[in-house]
Formats: sequence, C-alpha cells, structure tokens
Amino acid sequence: METFEALDRPGKIIAVHLSYASRAEQRGRRPQAPSYFFKPSSSIAPTGGSVERPAGTELLAFEGEIALVIGTPARWVPVERAWDHVAAVTAANDFGLYDLRGADKGSNVRAKGGDGFTPLGPQLIDAKEADPAGLRVRTWVNGDLRQDDTTAGLIFPLAQLVSDLSQHFTLEPGDVILTGTPAGSTVVVPGDVVEVEVDIPGGPSTGRLVTTVTQGEIPFSDVGAKPAVDDVQRAEAWGSREAAGLPDKENPFTDELRELLRRTPVAGLSAQLRKRGLNNVIIDGVRPNQPGAKIVGPARTLRYLPNREDLFKSHGGGFNAQKRLFDAAGNGEVIVIEARGERDAGTLGDILALRARARGVAGVVTDGGVRDFDTVAETGLPVFSAGPHPAVLGRKHVPWDTDVAIACGGAAVLPGDIIVGDSDGVIVIPPHLAREVAEAAFAQEEEDAWIAEQVAQGQPIEGLFPPDAAWRERYTAWRKKQ
Repeated sequence: METFEALDRPGKIIAVHLSYASRAEQRGRRPQAPSYFFKPSSSIAPTGGSVERPAGTELLAFEGEIALVIGTPARWVPVERAWDHVAAVTAANDFGLYDLRGADKGSNVRAKGGDGFTPLGPQLIDAKEADPAGLRVRTWVNGDLRQDDTTAGLIFPLAQLVSDLSQHFTLEPGDVILTGTPAGSTVVVPGDVVEVEVDIPGGPSTGRLVTTVTQGEIPFSDVGAKPAVDDVQRAEAWGSREAAGLPDKENPFTDELRELLRRTPVAGLSAQLRKRGLNNVIIDGVRPNQPGAKIVGPARTLRYLPNREDLFKSHGGGFNAQKRLFDAAGNGEVIVIEARGERDAGTLGDILALRARARGVAGVVTDGGVRDFDTVAETGLPVFSAGPHPAVLGRKHVPWDTDVAIACGGAAVLPGDIIVGDSDGVIVIPPHLAREVAEAAFAQEEEDAWIAEQVAQGQPIEGLFPPDAAWRERYTAWRKKQ
C-alpha cells in the first residue's frame, strides 16, 4: 500500500462545506447542492505531526474526513465516469479555527488555511478497491471515539463531487478533495491527540492519521483582522450550546404557553390582536382537513414561485426546497406554505405528510391545494389548506426557498411567528405578543363563558354583554370564589 508521502504536494486542495446528513442535522440546514472552499497546500501535514492553536484563540476544532486523490485529469466529467479519475483515498483532518470565521466571511482562508491545518495520510487505499458508497471514517480524541460514519450517509455521493468540480476547472493528478465531515466534530485543546482513520470495513485501511495539538506563542498582530468569538461560534465549534457550556437560549415559546394557546380559540386571539392594532393576521381561505383539528407552533416557511419551465427544471427536481423543509422541520413546528392562493395544484401529498408526522411537525398551513387529501388526513397530520387538488407541484409551482418571510392567504408570516389554527381559521401571532395575547384571550373566554351561562339562565343581554359596572362586580365576585 502506497504512503501519502509518495505523492507530490497537490496543486489544489478543495474542501466541501457540508456533505453528511448527520452534520446537516446537527447544523439545522441541509444544502441543495455542494459548496466548496480552497485550502493552501502549505496547510498539509504528515501523520505524527502537530497542529498549533494560535496564541489568543480558543476554538480550534477537528474534522475527520475522507480525502480523494485525483489520478487523471478531469474536466466536464459525467457522474457515471467520475470515480475513474480518482486514484486513491486517504484520511484527512480538516482543522478549523472558529475564532477567525467572522473575519473570513465565508472564504475560510484564515480559519482553515493555517500551517498544519490539513494532516493527510498515512496510507492510500487504491480507488479501484473501494466502493465509493462503502467507505468509513472514524475519529478519536485521546482514545475516545468521536466520529463514526460511512459514505452511505453522504448527502452528495463522492462521484458527484468530482463531477461537479470538473464543471468549473480541471482537476489535475495529485489534487485533493476533502469530502466533508460527519457529526461529532468539536473543539480540541493543547495536549489533545486526534486520530483519523478511513477504511473499507473488513478490508483495507489508511491506518490512523495522528496529530497532536500544541499551543502557539506568537499572537496575531494588528496588521489584519484579529480573532473574535461569540456564543454562536462557540456553539458551532463545540457542536452544541450544551457541549460549549452555554445556557440554553431563552425560548419564549414554552410548553406551558403552547398548552395555553391550544386551549384558547382563534376567535379570541383575533379579538385580542385587534385590540393591539393588528388586523391583518388571519390566513384567509384555508380550512382544516379534519373536523376539530387544532395546530399551535412556531412557523417554518416555504415559498413557491409561479411555475416557469426553466426554473422548475433547475429547482423543481431532486432534493428541492419543499423536500428540504419537510425533512428538516422539527418537533412542534408548523410548516406554512406560500402558494399565492393558487388552488389548482397540490402543494404537498401523503409522502410529505408522513415525513412531517414522523418529524413531530404540529401541522401544515398552505393557501394552495393538497394532493391525496383523504390519505393525508388519515396520517393524523393537521393540514389547513384551500382544499383538495390532484395535480402535482409542477403544474403551478416551483419550490423556491425556505425560512424566509412569505405571504400566505393574505397574511405576512415570518419564520418563528406563532401559528394557531382551529375550526374558525388560522391566525399569525408575533412571538413577542404571544403570551400577552394568549393570557388576555383566555381570560376573555372565561368571562364570555360566564356571561353565556347567565344568558342561558334567562338573563337579558342589556348591561350583561358587555358587562356594566354591576355585572362586572358580580363576575369579579364569582371569580374570587373559583
């Protein structure tokens, strides 16, 4: 088996930003297509070497990866022939310094380009012996396994990466493609030993790529951007806020508030929002697919454009915006779809409804149609829509983007707005008003129920609805006894 040192220094090192489903799940975003950045060849380091955490920084993180070594020139290579241009596979560690991500603004020149930031090796696996869908990458820190995934978990197959890059420039012999890291990447500190291994389970292995973290002594000067970190970078570098030792973000939408909103009619919420000057918060023209359906939750938004054949060709197929959102929406969230009030095409069907149900989605609101209407209802997923329609998405719509401000049924909906729906309709509540409005509406509903009881007992409406001072005093006395 050949060692990496037998190769010349590569002319190009191209790295993929996000390629494993496990990492995308951790980051809360799933790309539609691969994106890349370059690393300098001076960042390469052999196994058994060290990587320096620069003085004045704190967030050096490892990323165990599979590296592809190009064997023959590749330009405009179709996916089905792309693997033929790969000579070998080896292990890589794509170290990154999160302290400099802000300064880089996405380029990764400083954050990922430091000397020693790309250890490779120690041995090569002949690509002819490897099934590109059957490779495994594992990473250990101080002997503890931190990453363990296979290329079966890739969003973009390895051959697709080679083919895609060859559209833009010639891949030359010796060039290296770093194919992304799975979940489990986290911060390492001086003294830590990181080991990465790529293998074919039960077959050839690269051996362990060993790197020791050391502490740098020379601080960055004022000639350029200085390191800077915040809690967002800490959470991303460590993998989560919990791992970074940060308190959970304050979430105003608590389980208690969800339950309060669930017990409060939309009509009452509408009245309270109107008192606060918000009249255009009703999603018009939608009805529930199940009698008595109720939805409560923060909005995740999906926007459709009017269908245009060239746009549908580029955005309608594959893992499009529609599928990405249904595959990512989380427990208790409400998917809200802008379909421009177009009733003559479906905006979701039974498969997406099943996926949303499995993800714990609280419901879907669309001002368009729904395919497989009865089957969707049978899934138990509450859906508020303009009604059934058998046509597929491409008849009227192009799935365009997600988690943006949209217009649904004449109402503006922002990601994170609180959506509440019942048999009266669907309302949009700004998050900062949700508790105030819910408590006021619930209190009003209680009062209205008491008034209704008085009317049922034969009391006249005059002076009672709304209550005058005398009736208000009676109600207050009743409340104190409860």
